[in-house]
Amino acid sequence: MNAILWKSNLLLLALLSTFLVNAQLPKPASEQKQSILLLGATAHLGNGEVIPRSAIGLRDGKIDLVMAAIDARMDSTKYDTIIHLEGKHLYPGFIAPNSRLGLVEIDAVRASRDFDDVGEMNPHVRSLIAYNTESRISSTVRSNGVLLAQAAPKGGRISGSSSVFNLEGWNWEDAALKVDDGIHLNWPNIYLKNSWEDEKKRAKIEENYRSEIKQLKDFFKQANAYRKVDFHLEKNIRFEAMKPVFEKKAKLYLHAERVQEITDAIYFFDEFDLDVVLVGGNEANLVSDLLKDRNIPVLLRRVHSLPMNEDDAVDLPYRLPSILHKKGILVGLQNSGSMEAMGTRNLPFYAGTAIAYGVEKEAALSMITLNTAKILGIDSLVGSIEVGKEATLFISEGDALDMRTNQLLLAFISGKKIDLDNPHKYLYRKYMKKYEEEKM
Repeated sequence: MNAILWKSNLLLLALLSTFLVNAQLPKPASEQKQSILLLGATAHLGNGEVIPRSAIGLRDGKIDLVMAAIDARMDSTKYDTIIHLEGKHLYPGFIAPNSRLGLVEIDAVRASRDFDDVGEMNPHVRSLIAYNTESRISSTVRSNGVLLAQAAPKGGRISGSSSVFNLEGWNWEDAALKVDDGIHLNWPNIYLKNSWEDEKKRAKIEENYRSEIKQLKDFFKQANAYRKVDFHLEKNIRFEAMKPVFEKKAKLYLHAERVQEITDAIYFFDEFDLDVVLVGGNEANLVSDLLKDRNIPVLLRRVHSLPMNEDDAVDLPYRLPSILHKKGILVGLQNSGSMEAMGTRNLPFYAGTAIAYGVEKEAALSMITLNTAKILGIDSLVGSIEVGKEATLFISEGDALDMRTNQLLLAFISGKKIDLDNPHKYLYRKYMKKYEEEKM
Protein backbone atom coordinates (compact mmCIF):
# COMPACT_ATOMS: atom_id res chain seq x y z
CA MET A 1 0.00 0.00 0.00
CA ASN A 2 2.81 2.41 0.92
CA ALA A 3 4.64 1.61 -2.33
CA ILE A 4 1.50 2.35 -4.34
CA LEU A 5 0.97 5.63 -2.47
CA TRP A 6 4.61 6.60 -3.01
CA LYS A 7 4.39 5.92 -6.75
CA SER A 8 1.14 7.90 -6.94
CA ASN A 9 2.78 10.87 -5.24
CA LEU A 10 5.75 10.73 -7.61
CA LEU A 11 3.41 10.59 -10.60
CA LEU A 12 1.40 13.55 -9.27
CA LEU A 13 4.59 15.54 -8.73
CA ALA A 14 5.79 14.73 -12.25
CA LEU A 15 2.47 15.75 -13.80
CA LEU A 16 2.42 19.02 -11.87
CA SER A 17 6.01 19.74 -12.88
CA THR A 18 5.10 19.16 -16.54
CA PHE A 19 2.01 21.37 -16.22
CA LEU A 20 3.97 24.21 -14.65
CA VAL A 21 6.91 24.09 -17.04
CA ASN A 22 5.34 26.85 -19.14
CA ALA A 23 4.70 29.02 -16.08
CA GLN A 24 8.37 29.71 -15.44
CA LEU A 25 9.47 31.68 -12.41
CA PRO A 26 10.88 35.16 -12.92
CA LYS A 27 14.65 35.20 -13.22
CA PRO A 28 16.42 36.54 -10.10
CA ALA A 29 17.24 40.22 -10.50
CA SER A 30 20.73 41.64 -11.00
CA GLU A 31 22.48 43.76 -8.39
CA GLN A 32 21.63 47.45 -8.40
CA LYS A 33 24.09 49.33 -10.63
CA GLN A 34 22.40 52.68 -11.15
CA SER A 35 21.17 54.97 -8.40
CA ILE A 36 17.41 55.57 -8.37
CA LEU A 37 15.26 58.41 -7.03
CA LEU A 38 11.60 57.58 -6.32
CA LEU A 39 9.82 60.91 -6.45
CA GLY A 40 6.36 62.09 -5.46
CA ALA A 41 4.79 58.99 -3.88
CA THR A 42 3.08 58.99 -0.49
CA ALA A 43 5.70 57.17 1.59
CA HIS A 44 4.49 55.06 4.52
CA LEU A 45 7.79 54.64 6.38
CA GLY A 46 6.69 51.73 8.58
CA ASN A 47 7.65 53.52 11.81
CA GLY A 48 4.40 55.48 12.06
CA GLU A 49 5.48 58.37 9.85
CA VAL A 50 4.05 59.34 6.47
CA ILE A 51 5.57 61.69 3.89
CA PRO A 52 2.78 62.83 1.50
CA ARG A 53 5.15 63.76 -1.37
CA SER A 54 8.37 61.93 -0.80
CA ALA A 55 11.83 61.61 -2.27
CA ILE A 56 13.37 58.20 -1.59
CA GLY A 57 16.87 57.51 -2.91
CA LEU A 58 18.29 54.04 -3.58
CA ARG A 59 22.01 53.52 -4.07
CA ASP A 60 24.13 50.34 -3.95
CA GLY A 61 21.23 48.36 -2.54
CA LYS A 62 20.66 50.77 0.36
CA ILE A 63 18.33 53.67 1.08
CA ASP A 64 20.41 56.84 1.03
CA LEU A 65 17.73 59.53 1.01
CA VAL A 66 14.39 59.94 2.81
CA MET A 67 12.74 63.36 2.71
CA ALA A 68 9.90 65.42 1.34
CA ALA A 69 10.15 66.10 -2.40
CA ILE A 70 9.66 69.82 -1.85
CA ASP A 71 12.70 70.04 0.43
CA ALA A 72 15.14 72.57 -1.01
CA ARG A 73 18.14 70.50 0.11
CA MET A 74 17.37 67.68 -2.31
CA ASP A 75 19.63 67.43 -5.38
CA SER A 76 18.00 65.08 -7.90
CA THR A 77 20.98 65.36 -10.28
CA LYS A 78 22.91 62.95 -8.04
CA TYR A 79 20.73 60.04 -9.24
CA ASP A 80 21.04 58.17 -12.54
CA THR A 81 17.32 57.43 -12.79
CA ILE A 82 14.32 59.40 -11.54
CA ILE A 83 10.94 57.67 -11.35
CA HIS A 84 7.93 59.98 -10.89
CA LEU A 85 5.24 58.39 -8.74
CA GLU A 86 2.69 61.10 -8.02
CA GLY A 87 -0.52 59.62 -6.61
CA LYS A 88 1.10 56.27 -5.79
CA HIS A 89 1.95 54.76 -2.38
CA LEU A 90 5.36 53.54 -1.23
CA TYR A 91 5.88 50.95 1.53
CA PRO A 92 8.69 48.94 3.12
CA GLY A 93 8.57 45.28 2.15
CA PHE A 94 6.13 43.25 4.24
CA ILE A 95 7.63 40.50 6.41
CA ALA A 96 6.00 37.08 6.89
CA PRO A 97 7.13 35.48 10.18
CA ASN A 98 6.61 31.82 11.19
CA SER A 99 6.09 30.86 7.57
CA ARG A 100 6.46 27.65 5.55
CA LEU A 101 7.36 29.62 2.42
CA GLY A 102 10.18 27.82 0.64
CA LEU A 103 9.69 24.70 2.77
CA VAL A 104 6.57 23.29 1.10
CA GLU A 105 5.30 23.29 -2.45
CA ILE A 106 2.33 20.90 -2.63
CA ASP A 107 0.76 19.94 0.69
CA ALA A 108 -0.65 16.70 -0.73
CA VAL A 109 2.79 15.51 -1.88
CA ARG A 110 5.00 14.42 1.02
CA ALA A 111 8.16 14.71 -1.08
CA SER A 112 7.60 18.46 -1.44
CA ARG A 113 7.10 19.08 2.30
CA ASP A 114 10.37 19.82 4.09
CA PHE A 115 9.32 21.52 7.31
CA ASP A 116 8.67 18.62 9.73
CA ASP A 117 11.45 16.25 10.77
CA VAL A 118 11.26 12.93 12.62
CA GLY A 119 11.55 13.04 16.41
CA GLU A 120 10.49 15.32 19.26
CA MET A 121 13.58 17.29 20.35
CA ASN A 122 15.14 18.67 17.17
CA PRO A 123 16.80 22.04 17.91
CA HIS A 124 19.61 21.04 15.52
CA VAL A 125 17.27 20.89 12.49
CA ARG A 126 17.77 24.00 10.32
CA SER A 127 15.25 25.42 7.87
CA LEU A 128 18.16 27.27 6.25
CA ILE A 129 19.44 24.46 4.05
CA ALA A 130 15.94 23.21 3.19
CA TYR A 131 14.80 26.60 1.86
CA ASN A 132 13.82 26.49 -1.83
CA THR A 133 14.23 29.72 -3.79
CA GLU A 134 12.55 28.05 -6.79
CA SER A 135 9.18 27.82 -5.03
CA ARG A 136 6.35 29.07 -7.20
CA ILE A 137 4.45 30.13 -4.12
CA SER A 138 7.04 32.78 -3.19
CA SER A 139 6.57 34.67 -6.45
CA THR A 140 2.81 34.86 -5.86
CA VAL A 141 3.15 36.41 -2.39
CA ARG A 142 5.70 38.94 -3.67
CA SER A 143 2.98 40.31 -5.93
CA ASN A 144 1.11 41.50 -2.81
CA GLY A 145 4.14 43.17 -1.22
CA VAL A 146 5.47 40.33 0.96
CA LEU A 147 9.20 40.55 0.20
CA LEU A 148 10.73 38.79 3.22
CA ALA A 149 9.87 35.67 5.18
CA GLN A 150 11.00 33.76 8.24
CA ALA A 151 11.05 30.12 7.12
CA ALA A 152 10.20 28.17 10.26
CA PRO A 153 10.20 24.41 10.87
CA LYS A 154 7.13 22.70 12.34
CA GLY A 155 6.41 19.48 14.18
CA GLY A 156 7.76 17.73 17.27
CA ARG A 157 8.22 19.39 20.63
CA ILE A 158 11.26 21.42 19.56
CA SER A 159 10.99 21.86 15.79
CA GLY A 160 14.39 23.39 15.01
CA SER A 161 15.80 26.77 13.99
CA SER A 162 14.32 29.26 11.55
CA SER A 163 16.11 31.71 9.27
CA VAL A 164 14.95 34.93 7.60
CA PHE A 165 15.10 35.21 3.81
CA ASN A 166 14.66 37.78 1.09
CA LEU A 167 12.16 36.35 -1.42
CA GLU A 168 14.73 36.77 -4.16
CA GLY A 169 17.88 34.92 -5.15
CA TRP A 170 19.36 31.97 -7.00
CA ASN A 171 19.77 29.82 -3.88
CA TRP A 172 19.41 29.94 -0.10
CA GLU A 173 22.89 31.41 0.28
CA ASP A 174 21.82 34.40 -1.84
CA ALA A 175 18.45 34.79 -0.12
CA ALA A 176 19.44 34.45 3.56
CA LEU A 177 19.15 37.70 5.49
CA LYS A 178 19.55 36.34 9.04
CA VAL A 179 20.71 32.78 9.70
CA ASP A 180 19.35 30.69 12.59
CA ASP A 181 17.49 33.57 14.22
CA GLY A 182 15.73 31.34 16.78
CA ILE A 183 14.52 27.94 17.98
CA HIS A 184 10.83 27.01 17.75
CA LEU A 185 9.18 25.17 20.64
CA ASN A 186 5.63 23.79 20.60
CA TRP A 187 4.34 23.91 24.18
CA PRO A 188 2.37 20.83 25.32
CA ASN A 189 -1.38 21.07 24.78
CA ILE A 190 -3.55 20.67 27.87
CA TYR A 191 -6.86 20.94 26.06
CA LEU A 192 -8.77 18.14 24.36
CA LYS A 193 -12.30 18.66 23.11
CA ASN A 194 -14.98 17.23 25.42
CA SER A 195 -12.34 16.14 27.94
CA TRP A 196 -13.76 18.29 30.75
CA GLU A 197 -16.95 16.23 30.82
CA ASP A 198 -15.03 13.13 31.93
CA GLU A 199 -13.15 13.38 35.24
CA LYS A 200 -10.88 10.40 34.51
CA LYS A 201 -10.03 11.69 31.04
CA ARG A 202 -9.34 15.14 32.49
CA ALA A 203 -7.00 13.68 35.12
CA LYS A 204 -5.13 11.69 32.46
CA ILE A 205 -4.68 14.77 30.26
CA GLU A 206 -3.37 16.74 33.24
CA GLU A 207 -0.95 13.92 34.09
CA ASN A 208 0.36 13.75 30.52
CA TYR A 209 0.67 17.54 30.37
CA ARG A 210 2.79 17.65 33.54
CA SER A 211 4.89 14.74 32.31
CA GLU A 212 5.65 16.50 29.02
CA ILE A 213 6.62 19.69 30.87
CA LYS A 214 8.97 17.67 33.07
CA GLN A 215 10.62 16.18 29.98
CA LEU A 216 11.07 19.67 28.60
CA LYS A 217 12.55 20.94 31.85
CA ASP A 218 14.98 18.01 31.99
CA PHE A 219 16.07 18.72 28.41
CA PHE A 220 16.58 22.44 29.08
CA LYS A 221 18.50 21.80 32.30
CA GLN A 222 20.78 19.31 30.59
CA ALA A 223 21.33 21.65 27.62
CA ASN A 224 22.10 24.57 29.95
CA ALA A 225 24.53 22.46 31.98
CA TYR A 226 26.19 21.31 28.75
CA ARG A 227 26.62 24.96 27.69
CA LYS A 228 28.48 25.83 30.90
CA VAL A 229 31.19 23.23 30.24
CA ASP A 230 34.01 24.61 28.07
CA PHE A 231 35.20 21.34 26.54
CA HIS A 232 33.39 18.13 25.58
CA LEU A 233 35.04 14.93 24.47
CA GLU A 234 31.92 14.14 22.48
CA LYS A 235 29.66 16.86 21.13
CA ASN A 236 25.88 16.64 21.51
CA ILE A 237 24.44 18.30 18.40
CA ARG A 238 21.08 18.96 20.05
CA PHE A 239 22.64 20.72 23.04
CA GLU A 240 25.07 22.57 20.78
CA ALA A 241 22.10 23.98 18.85
CA MET A 242 20.58 25.28 22.12
CA LYS A 243 23.66 27.34 23.08
CA PRO A 244 22.66 30.53 21.17
CA VAL A 245 19.26 30.50 22.93
CA PHE A 246 20.79 30.38 26.42
CA GLU A 247 23.32 33.05 25.41
CA LYS A 248 20.51 35.27 23.99
CA LYS A 249 22.08 35.23 20.55
CA ALA A 250 18.89 33.58 19.24
CA LYS A 251 15.22 33.84 20.19
CA LEU A 252 13.04 31.16 21.71
CA TYR A 253 9.80 31.11 19.72
CA LEU A 254 7.13 29.74 22.04
CA HIS A 255 4.14 28.32 20.16
CA ALA A 256 1.19 28.34 22.57
CA GLU A 257 -2.46 29.35 22.39
CA ARG A 258 -4.30 28.97 25.70
CA VAL A 259 -4.07 30.84 29.01
CA GLN A 260 -2.69 27.99 31.12
CA GLU A 261 -0.20 26.96 28.46
CA ILE A 262 1.09 30.52 28.00
CA THR A 263 1.28 31.16 31.74
CA ASP A 264 3.03 27.86 32.53
CA ALA A 265 5.52 28.45 29.73
CA ILE A 266 6.39 31.98 30.88
CA TYR A 267 7.06 30.84 34.45
CA PHE A 268 8.98 27.85 33.07
CA PHE A 269 11.35 30.12 31.09
CA ASP A 270 11.85 32.54 34.01
CA GLU A 271 14.32 29.97 35.37
CA PHE A 272 16.49 30.21 32.25
CA ASP A 273 16.26 33.95 31.42
CA LEU A 274 15.66 33.53 27.68
CA ASP A 275 14.62 35.95 24.95
CA VAL A 276 11.07 34.63 24.38
CA VAL A 277 8.57 35.44 21.61
CA LEU A 278 5.00 34.16 21.88
CA VAL A 279 3.72 32.72 18.60
CA GLY A 280 0.00 32.12 18.19
CA GLY A 281 -1.41 33.53 21.43
CA ASN A 282 -5.09 33.01 20.74
CA GLU A 283 -5.84 33.79 24.42
CA ALA A 284 -2.99 36.29 24.85
CA ASN A 285 -5.51 38.99 25.72
CA LEU A 286 -6.25 37.14 28.98
CA VAL A 287 -2.58 37.26 30.07
CA SER A 288 -1.65 40.61 28.55
CA ASP A 289 -0.41 42.04 31.85
CA LEU A 290 1.98 39.13 32.32
CA LEU A 291 3.24 39.48 28.74
CA LYS A 292 3.75 43.19 29.25
CA ASP A 293 5.55 42.64 32.55
CA ARG A 294 7.95 40.13 30.95
CA ASN A 295 8.34 42.28 27.82
CA ILE A 296 7.32 39.35 25.59
CA PRO A 297 6.26 40.29 22.04
CA VAL A 298 3.53 38.37 20.24
CA LEU A 299 3.30 37.06 16.68
CA LEU A 300 -0.46 36.63 16.49
CA ARG A 301 -2.07 33.71 14.70
CA ARG A 302 -3.99 34.32 11.48
CA VAL A 303 -6.45 37.19 12.02
CA HIS A 304 -8.92 35.75 9.51
CA SER A 305 -9.86 32.83 11.77
CA LEU A 306 -12.81 31.58 13.74
CA PRO A 307 -12.73 32.01 17.53
CA MET A 308 -11.04 29.11 19.31
CA ASN A 309 -13.68 28.75 22.03
CA GLU A 310 -17.43 28.45 21.69
CA ASP A 311 -18.06 31.27 24.18
CA ASP A 312 -15.57 33.71 22.58
CA ALA A 313 -16.86 36.80 20.80
CA VAL A 314 -17.21 36.04 17.11
CA ASP A 315 -14.91 38.95 16.21
CA LEU A 316 -12.23 38.25 18.83
CA PRO A 317 -9.53 37.19 16.31
CA TYR A 318 -10.12 40.49 14.47
CA ARG A 319 -9.84 42.54 17.67
CA LEU A 320 -6.81 40.80 19.21
CA PRO A 321 -4.22 43.03 17.49
CA SER A 322 -5.95 46.13 18.85
CA ILE A 323 -6.36 44.70 22.38
CA LEU A 324 -2.69 43.76 22.70
CA HIS A 325 -1.42 46.91 20.96
CA LYS A 326 -3.35 49.13 23.38
CA LYS A 327 -1.77 47.19 26.27
CA GLY A 328 1.65 48.28 25.01
CA ILE A 329 2.70 44.84 23.73
CA LEU A 330 4.82 44.61 20.58
CA VAL A 331 2.58 42.83 18.07
CA GLY A 332 3.38 41.24 14.72
CA LEU A 333 0.99 39.41 12.39
CA GLN A 334 1.52 36.00 10.79
CA ASN A 335 -0.39 33.43 8.78
CA SER A 336 -0.15 30.14 10.67
CA GLY A 337 -2.89 27.66 9.85
CA SER A 338 -4.01 25.56 6.92
CA MET A 339 -2.61 26.52 3.51
CA GLU A 340 -0.29 28.92 5.33
CA ALA A 341 2.36 29.11 2.60
CA MET A 342 -0.06 30.12 -0.15
CA GLY A 343 -2.17 32.17 2.28
CA THR A 344 0.82 34.37 3.12
CA ARG A 345 -0.23 36.62 0.23
CA ASN A 346 -3.11 37.75 2.48
CA LEU A 347 -0.75 39.16 5.12
CA PRO A 348 -1.38 42.84 4.19
CA PHE A 349 -5.12 42.27 4.41
CA TYR A 350 -4.79 40.97 7.98
CA ALA A 351 -3.34 44.38 8.82
CA GLY A 352 -6.26 45.96 6.97
CA THR A 353 -8.69 43.98 9.14
CA ALA A 354 -6.83 45.13 12.26
CA ILE A 355 -7.44 48.73 11.14
CA ALA A 356 -11.17 48.05 10.82
CA TYR A 357 -11.17 46.72 14.41
CA GLY A 358 -9.38 49.49 16.23
CA VAL A 359 -5.71 49.74 15.24
CA GLU A 360 -4.44 53.03 13.77
CA LYS A 361 -3.52 52.69 10.10
CA GLU A 362 0.23 53.23 10.41
CA ALA A 363 0.40 51.12 13.58
CA ALA A 364 -1.24 48.26 11.67
CA LEU A 365 1.33 48.68 8.90
CA SER A 366 4.09 48.39 11.52
CA MET A 367 2.65 45.01 12.56
CA ILE A 368 3.78 43.54 9.24
CA THR A 369 6.93 45.66 8.84
CA LEU A 370 8.91 47.29 11.66
CA ASN A 371 7.29 45.45 14.60
CA THR A 372 7.97 42.11 12.96
CA ALA A 373 11.52 43.20 12.09
CA LYS A 374 12.13 44.07 15.75
CA ILE A 375 10.74 40.74 16.92
CA LEU A 376 12.95 38.83 14.47
CA GLY A 377 15.99 40.96 15.26
CA ILE A 378 16.41 42.39 11.75
CA ASP A 379 15.18 45.95 12.35
CA SER A 380 18.66 47.40 11.72
CA LEU A 381 18.41 46.07 8.15
CA VAL A 382 14.74 46.19 7.10
CA GLY A 383 11.24 46.94 8.34
CA SER A 384 11.11 50.66 7.69
CA ILE A 385 12.19 53.19 5.11
CA GLU A 386 15.19 54.83 6.75
CA VAL A 387 18.59 55.95 5.52
CA GLY A 388 21.15 53.14 5.74
CA LYS A 389 18.68 50.27 5.64
CA GLU A 390 18.28 47.76 2.82
CA ALA A 391 16.36 49.15 -0.15
CA THR A 392 13.59 46.55 0.22
CA LEU A 393 10.37 48.35 -0.65
CA PHE A 394 7.57 48.56 -3.19
CA ILE A 395 5.20 50.99 -4.89
CA SER A 396 1.48 50.30 -5.03
CA GLU A 397 -1.24 51.91 -7.11
CA GLY A 398 -3.25 52.52 -3.93
CA ASP A 399 -3.51 51.46 -0.29
CA ALA A 400 -1.55 48.20 -0.04
CA LEU A 401 -3.56 47.07 3.02
CA ASP A 402 -6.79 47.07 1.00
CA MET A 403 -7.30 44.12 -1.36
CA ARG A 404 -9.11 46.40 -3.81
CA THR A 405 -6.16 48.76 -4.27
CA ASN A 406 -3.14 46.54 -3.52
CA GLN A 407 -1.69 46.63 -7.04
CA LEU A 408 2.09 46.61 -7.13
CA LEU A 409 3.81 48.62 -9.85
CA LEU A 410 7.44 48.30 -8.75
CA ALA A 411 9.30 46.36 -6.09
CA PHE A 412 12.93 46.31 -4.95
CA ILE A 413 14.76 43.82 -2.73
CA SER A 414 18.12 45.18 -1.54
CA GLY A 415 17.95 47.66 -4.41
CA LYS A 416 17.34 44.97 -7.05
CA LYS A 417 14.27 45.66 -9.19
CA ILE A 418 12.38 42.38 -9.11
CA ASP A 419 10.01 40.89 -11.65
CA LEU A 420 6.47 40.85 -10.24
CA ASP A 421 5.18 38.24 -12.64
CA ASN A 422 4.11 34.86 -11.26
CA PRO A 423 2.41 31.60 -12.36
CA HIS A 424 -1.02 32.92 -11.36
CA LYS A 425 -0.65 35.95 -13.63
CA TYR A 426 0.66 33.73 -16.40
CA LEU A 427 -2.39 31.46 -16.21
CA TYR A 428 -4.70 34.48 -16.10
CA ARG A 429 -3.15 35.86 -19.31
CA LYS A 430 -3.23 32.41 -20.90
CA TYR A 431 -6.94 31.85 -20.42
CA MET A 432 -7.92 35.45 -21.10
CA LYS A 433 -6.18 35.09 -24.45
CA LYS A 434 -8.02 31.81 -25.09
CA TYR A 435 -11.45 33.36 -24.65
CA GLU A 436 -10.52 36.51 -26.55
CA GLU A 437 -9.54 34.34 -29.52
CA GLU A 438 -12.82 32.44 -29.34
CA LYS A 439 -14.76 35.71 -29.63
CA MET A 440 -12.97 36.68 -32.82
